[in-house]
Amino acid sequence: MGRVTVRDRILRIRYGVATERVDTLVAEEPMEIRLNGDPLTVTMRTPGHDFDLATGFLVGEGVAVATEDVRAVRYCAGATEDGSNTFNVVDVALAPGVPLPETSLERNFYTTSSCGLCGKASLDAVRLRARWPVADDPVRVDVATLAELPERLRGEQRIFGRTGGLHAAGLFDSGGRLLVVREDVGRHNAVDKTVGWALREGALPLRGAVLALSGRASFELVQKAWMAGVPVVAAVSAPSSLAVELAREAGITLVGFLRGTSMNVYAGAHRVVLPDTP
Repeated sequence: MGRVTVRDRILRIRYGVATERVDTLVAEEPMEIRLNGDPLTVTMRTPGHDFDLATGFLVGEGVAVATEDVRAVRYCAGATEDGSNTFNVVDVALAPGVPLPETSLERNFYTTSSCGLCGKASLDAVRLRARWPVADDPVRVDVATLAELPERLRGEQRIFGRTGGLHAAGLFDSGGRLLVVREDVGRHNAVDKTVGWALREGALPLRGAVLALSGRASFELVQKAWMAGVPVVAAVSAPSSLAVELAREAGITLVGFLRGTSMNVYAGAHRVVLPDTP
């Protein structure tokens, strides 16, 4: 597997004084996902938890919905002259009978670390209907629990502390207990890695779970939450208008600008438990 970080010499300027030093950078490498041996997509990602990334991506596309849908996941030889393994090609073998995605109509399967929507033919194409209903999830979350999530998520970002260049996604239960945290240079990859973990653990659908995001809440991240059966999404930064629209359509509770005890609830406010007031 590729390195998560790299070291490079830079020129650092502070208050007009320049010094040379070695800095730690987050690694970014392409990863090709193959499905039953055939190329499906290429994504720019931070190496690590690649199998979770590949299977989580398939959950988001509606291909895999249960652990038994995936027969095997393995690294393949890369596109090198000597055929050596670069650990940048992952092949997912689906179980017999699992339908393949219709890639020709929905997506030119190329994604970047900054925009998982690149190549989508239209917004209609990404409005995939999830296998599980979310609107009827009875979970409720205290404001105090939500307020603690950003700090707890930040505390688990081991590589961010060394590079400052990674997004994070974490799954918590309604009481704030941490289930899993994943980091990646791409925010949508970080979510795919958490969902892939849930698929591997047989935890789908993620009823009663809270998906915490270290940045903004985009349309695609809310869609990925819907596809995984997540009822609550809480983001440190702002949601987009389309993310709010999709959250309301799906019945997802969407919290943005979650900073300390301050937050905005854009959808599904009935799940947020307010403190008792005089």
